[in-house]
Amino acid sequence: MEFSSLSEFFAMGRHGFYVWLSYGLTALIIAFNVVQPWLRRRQLIKQQTQRLRREKKHASST
Repeated sequence: MEFSSLSEFFAMGRHGFYVWLSYGLTALIIAFNVVQPWLRRRQLIKQQTQRLRREKKHASST
């Protein structure tokens, strides 16, 4: 499919809204799938560090 102008390309033959919306949603889902495990890993490491500190503190007090 050839487009004679950039605005015609973005309009995609009057289907541009749906085309660009699907691209945007796909990019959003992929970004979420990349970022979410990274954030979960950071949270898990923080929780484990806190747990180890509590255990070490408890062991030294007894």
